[in-house]
Amino acid sequence: MKNMVVLIDTNIILDVLQKREPFYKASDAVLMHCATKKAKGYIALHSVSNIFFILRRHCTADERRKLLIGILDILQVANADRKSVRRALRRNDFTDFEDCLQDECAKQINADYIITRNTNDFSTSEISAITPTDFLKLLKET
Repeated sequence: MKNMVVLIDTNIILDVLQKREPFYKASDAVLMHCATKKAKGYIALHSVSNIFFILRRHCTADERRKLLIGILDILQVANADRKSVRRALRRNDFTDFEDCLQDECAKQINADYIITRNTNDFSTSEISAITPTDFLKLLKET
């Protein structure tokens, strides 16, 4: 069976980097599955800059760089090309444009899932969204 391809949403990465409870354990387990190649994990390019910005109140610039380099040791980077960004700008089925970009990046990599805690935000997503807990259950079943 082929490894699943997953796009990891920004909130999952932040759960791990900030050890946010009660989400840390499941989010960290997802990243560990990617690190051990049980799943092929991606982060959207724009998530890297968003995370760098969000962590500014908690970490120095050097600390943020080190944390994100560590994430990039585990995850590949998914990019949205011009056509995908234009498509996202035309879509009005998402209330949050950033989530729409996540969906477009997930399509670019032919992801099986977008792993997020906010699955409701992806109700119109073309790529199915799944929580870390549900993803871990799914891996156990396969």
